Amino acid sequence: MTYFKNKTVFITGASRGIGLAIGKKLASEGANIVIAAKTTEPHPKLPGTIYTAAEEIEQAGGKALPLMVDIRFEDQVQAAVEKAVETFGGIDILINNASAISLTPTLATEMKRYDLMHQVNTRGTFLMSKTCIPYLKKAENPHIMNMSPPLNMEARWFAPHVAYTMAKFGMSMCVLGMAKEFKKDNIAVNALWPRTTIATAAVQNLLGGDQMVNQSRKPEILADAAYYILRRKSSEATGNFYIDDEVLKAEGITDLTAYAVDPSANLMPDFFI
Repeated sequence: MTYFKNKTVFITGASRGIGLAIGKKLASEGANIVIAAKTTEPHPKLPGTIYTAAEEIEQAGGKALPLMVDIRFEDQVQAAVEKAVETFGGIDILINNASAISLTPTLATEMKRYDLMHQVNTRGTFLMSKTCIPYLKKAENPHIMNMSPPLNMEARWFAPHVAYTMAKFGMSMCVLGMAKEFKKDNIAVNALWPRTTIATAAVQNLLGGDQMVNQSRKPEILADAAYYILRRKSSEATGNFYIDDEVLKAEGITDLTAYAVDPSANLMPDFFI
């Protein structure tokens, strides 16, 4: 059974990394993938554009709609959602994946960096959800998935980078509130977060270079976890803070060796768990 055939999935930050991996996984069953991201020209340090992502989505078996969107701007978000609906007839799933990161302590965090993280992570997630919900209400099994952590209110997760933690937890607070608010509409709102660091451009360029990449898992582990979550009945599976390996274990997948960049390396735990 190809559950996602002709389902329309709107993914922010889908030109590379986790967003692209999820898009390709769902496209393999014939989904329509809306690639909403800012990168239209090749970047020296960041792989992929919305157009190269569209090629990969279509090679995987889906239909792609690449849209240049900066989710900080309401007019761009509104136009993108309307274009998606015009092209594919509706929206079944929203994945809030786009995120900005700066792991800096308070005195080292410039306010422009603070503003960027909050505008993209918390505000962008809220705005995308708000704009898509009228269409999700019409879908058969509607889901919103935020790529954000469980709300673990321990000082150790705030002290080293309070601005970033606040911005990511804002995404998770959207899950907490919207899951309850829209339960009557049978819209599932959940979060998904990795047990380990994931081999993305952010890990490569901002966090730890090649060494941390080698201690990470591939984005495909989150793509597979998302696949199983999004198949679940939206009226029942909502308000959850899922961890990737726990989702796979529940599906009977316990050997995760294939997801490791380097199976011989010790895996690096991710934040907030």
